[in-house]
Amino acid sequence: MERILVSSCLAGRPVRYDGAAKPVAGDLFERWRAEGRLVPFCPEVSGGLPVPRPPAEIIGGDGGDVLDGTARILTRTGADVTGEFLRGARLALETAQRSGARLALLKEGSPSCGSHRIYDGTFTGSAAPGTGVTTALLRRSGIRVFSEDDLDAVQALLTDLES
Repeated sequence: MERILVSSCLAGRPVRYDGAAKPVAGDLFERWRAEGRLVPFCPEVSGGLPVPRPPAEIIGGDGGDVLDGTARILTRTGADVTGEFLRGARLALETAQRSGARLALLKEGSPSCGSHRIYDGTFTGSAAPGTGVTTALLRRSGIRVFSEDDLDAVQALLTDLES
């Protein structure tokens, strides 16, 4: 049975920067939960950041650029939290590898978990195409990453992998 690394906030845990959760509703997600497929993980908390915490955005690129050392992750007040995000991404990869997860379902828009878009670094709520740090590291390591908007694609891949 394939395992799915899943953002803890999507699994209903209040770990977002604002202390909230963003639980996924739907039959597919609940079936995966009941089957024991989900491996909840929050890279930001695991990397050492508290809940709640100041919002942070990637400045100067996206998650791949952070991995390459050419972009940083800062809070609105300018505190550099790049190290915590990198530590959390490495721990997410270790967790995925230990559990055998070859796919991940992560929170869109997050500087850790965004898979299609992230906030643009201006702290104005504007999004830009790009990936978060954890997504970039997982993808570089061969793990397929999806957002909470891609449940049907996750199920299609599960079906393919298990047939």
